[in-house]
Amino acid sequence: MTMPRRWWLPTHLYCLCLVLSTAALAQTPSCSTGMVPIGPNCTPVVQAADGIRKIVRETMDKHGLKAVIVSVRIGNTDMLTDAWGESMTGVPATTAMHFRNGAVAISYLSTILLQLQQEGRLSLDDPVAKWFPDYPRADRVTLKMLASSTSGYADYVNLDILPIYQNVFRAWTNAELIKIGLSQPMRCEPGHCFAYAHTNFVILGEVLSTVAGIPLSELIAARILRPLALQNTKSDQTAVIPEPVLHAFDAERGIYEDSTYWNPSWTLGNGAIMTTNIADLLTSAIALGSGKLLSEKSHALQIARPDPLVPPLTRELYHALGIVVGNSWVMQTPSFAGYAATMAYLPSRQIAIAVTATMGPATPGSPRPSDILFERFGQYLAPQQPPRVAH
Repeated sequence: MTMPRRWWLPTHLYCLCLVLSTAALAQTPSCSTGMVPIGPNCTPVVQAADGIRKIVRETMDKHGLKAVIVSVRIGNTDMLTDAWGESMTGVPATTAMHFRNGAVAISYLSTILLQLQQEGRLSLDDPVAKWFPDYPRADRVTLKMLASSTSGYADYVNLDILPIYQNVFRAWTNAELIKIGLSQPMRCEPGHCFAYAHTNFVILGEVLSTVAGIPLSELIAARILRPLALQNTKSDQTAVIPEPVLHAFDAERGIYEDSTYWNPSWTLGNGAIMTTNIADLLTSAIALGSGKLLSEKSHALQIARPDPLVPPLTRELYHALGIVVGNSWVMQTPSFAGYAATMAYLPSRQIAIAVTATMGPATPGSPRPSDILFERFGQYLAPQQPPRVAH
């Protein structure tokens, strides 16, 4: 028999978290105006920013990247926001350009899920059967399992079943995507494995919208975008991207081609398909990494390690509730049709990083260019606590 899970944490764990956080902060030097902590030392902001620029130039040259946009903040100091390369031939990339933020919206969904639990409108332990009784194992799959990809549901992003590249401009509906995902065999019994599946997040979006009684796009706007003043982030089910646009290029169909306006409707559910810019991505990194929109208990749940039945990816890297934690860096690493981005926050040193990168004709498909850049940035800014990213 499986014992019911509690959604709160024991008091002694909060005390331990506070001690660890305080100890980490104590190791961070207190720097004067115009300086930022890099490792154990205080470094002039100009010098620290030059270090980031050097990493970008080296990485662009080595991996043949077309464009890179970066923003870095340490504490209250905006260290750097800059762009390199071209959006299109003859069109320089700029920090104002918009791009797709993909899985960042998954972190928005888990945040809203925890907000609704705080308000007593649902529980992480509620079964999917409460809303969709006909889904497989719906009486055993919980909302927490959807948010953590431990439901066992298969991913509808299966190219043998979902012909994405036959028509990259086709519009897919939530119902079509869920049907494809649930028509495949379960990857495991609910709660017994981690199996990343977009199916989970489309279903979760449907539940949140039903509970709130408004469309998901409005729910995200009310609970995430407006509270954080994310004026350059929006939901759109079509392929539109607001001007100015960072163009993306992709070689997944065998040729290097402009993929900017491929239809993103298959990526997540209606309302959770979004675009952003680098400033808003950085703001999201700080808010999600610090738990700004949640109570202390709910934020602890959002970044907690997986249940014992679900092993982490590595000792230092694991998927939490709609977010990834790697050596204490709280992050998301969206990727879609030539777009790659990373947002990350290290709470103990208040380091926030947002980066997006597009590929050139010779850029390798793996690892993601934004991950390469983020790892090097993290190693440079926090050598005593470098990030961990899944490749």
